[in-house]
Amino acid sequence: MRVKNAVNAKKKRKKVLKFAKGFRGALGRRYTLAKQSYYRALKFAFDGRRNKKGNFRKLWITRINIAARNEGLKYNELIHGLKLANVTINRKMLAELAVNDPVSFKEYVAIAKTALGK
Repeated sequence: MRVKNAVNAKKKRKKVLKFAKGFRGALGRRYTLAKQSYYRALKFAFDGRRNKKGNFRKLWITRINIAARNEGLKYNELIHGLKLANVTINRKMLAELAVNDPVSFKEYVAIAKTALGK
């Protein structure tokens, strides 16, 4: 028995062209070019999801550093002091406290200062 592939091939092409809709010029109309752009876009999306994590970490560290310097400590001193005091809090939560709850953040700074001996 002979199996034809017309339905599945059309479905595959349709999926790629639907994704590429809005791409500039022939990239959104021609299947071969659209397919290449599709794979490239997926690669950029994958890389972007990985980069986003690093970007957020940089943002949190910047926020913590600014708040810590207002209290008389540098970022690295604060983190080191919290580690010496066996306080486990991640940078995301620490940055959230620095922005939204300065009173609690000052308590963490005080804990770090006592652990450092300042």
